[in-house]
Amino acid sequence: MQKTLIKNAAIVNEDEIFVGDVLIEGEFISAIDRSIEADYDTRIIDAKGLYLLPGIIDDQVHFREPGLTQKGDIYTEAKAAVAGGVTSYMEMPNTHPQSTTLEELEKKYARAAECSLANYSFYMGGTNTNLNEVQKVDYKKVCGLKLFMGSSTGDMLVDNAATLEKIFSSVNTLIATHCENDPMVKENTRRIVEEYGEDIPAYFHPIIRDEEVCYTSSKMAVELARKHNTRLHILHISTAKELSLFDNRLPLKEKRITAEACVHHLWFSDEDYAAKGNIIKWNPAVKTAYDRDNIFEAVLDGRIDVIATDHAPHTIEEKQQSYLKAPSGGPLIQHSLQAMLDFYHDKKISLELIARKMSHNVADLFAIDKRGYIREGYYADLVLVNLNKPVTVTKSNVLYKCGWSPFEGHTFKAGIEKTFVNGKLVYKNGQFDENHKGMRMLFNRK
Repeated sequence: MQKTLIKNAAIVNEDEIFVGDVLIEGEFISAIDRSIEADYDTRIIDAKGLYLLPGIIDDQVHFREPGLTQKGDIYTEAKAAVAGGVTSYMEMPNTHPQSTTLEELEKKYARAAECSLANYSFYMGGTNTNLNEVQKVDYKKVCGLKLFMGSSTGDMLVDNAATLEKIFSSVNTLIATHCENDPMVKENTRRIVEEYGEDIPAYFHPIIRDEEVCYTSSKMAVELARKHNTRLHILHISTAKELSLFDNRLPLKEKRITAEACVHHLWFSDEDYAAKGNIIKWNPAVKTAYDRDNIFEAVLDGRIDVIATDHAPHTIEEKQQSYLKAPSGGPLIQHSLQAMLDFYHDKKISLELIARKMSHNVADLFAIDKRGYIREGYYADLVLVNLNKPVTVTKSNVLYKCGWSPFEGHTFKAGIEKTFVNGKLVYKNGQFDENHKGMRMLFNRK
């Protein structure tokens, strides 16, 4: 059994930082202490001056496989993930074909087992007509059910009130929702186009997908969850108004309703559309600096429980189309941890809270088995970062299949040195070991 000893690292874990050693044996962490002696056959990594965090778990990504692989695929996007310190991800069902049957869902798991360098799980997708299929899923092996309560592709918009009542009352698992009111979006679009014509700039995006579009849908989801005591997780909160729907008085493990913030809603504001245009066109839209700052405050005070990316690559040619034709979404997973570490350097958030919101809380919220913490007996999913290693994002070092990033030209203050997945050093200063693949995540649910 291969042994690796990480020595002299500043270990960031469970709300404290201390200098110590971590011993990895096989897939697991076997010891954590201030000082550990190495056996003769142990590989030693001297991490003096580096910080060791639990591997990041991203609970919302779109890797585009199957059917949309000109944009990205499981292999390329998982490779970008581990280069960014993301050791596990949960991928969305709106591919071609959609993951709305157990058969199609399991095809994704089989494909990831072949090629994903990171650990993985895939959401089952809900529609207005597939409740029987949704109920067949073993949610100890699947991260949850995804509902698009806002515009999506194909038949994945779940907008039938009776169907929503049935799903929220009968599905015994975590339901993750995209919340935007689709009729309101369509009416806002009609009104704007009627007034300004079809050749409108991207800064109309947060006007079309405004505060009320998001709040109306999120409020409906919360009311359904409270009525049926459903385990609800609302993704990518984008407005200050929605924050009134969430509570920070209960510990996370007692919450039935939780929320996520995404890196782009913490980083950008509507002031950036002038320079970035469709590059920062996401659904829900990037909104005002007031919204951004309030979302960040909610991350700090516990109303928002986790930080993720909604990584959703499109080709640059697609993004260069006119606003109404350009798709929403963008690639983020390679730089999500570095973005948060910039906020740390700006004294906006602590390293301990970054670890909690990007690792610990994701593991607790989804009841992931033996991941998300630096603990003895847990899988050795770990990332070593150099807080004083500036890295400038360029097209040449972007690893996404789409070949671009909204962060191009930005210099992050910290760099990712090494990433371990299940005890294997899969990424080291720009080099990959692709001999070991990630694992299917399991969930400790009744």
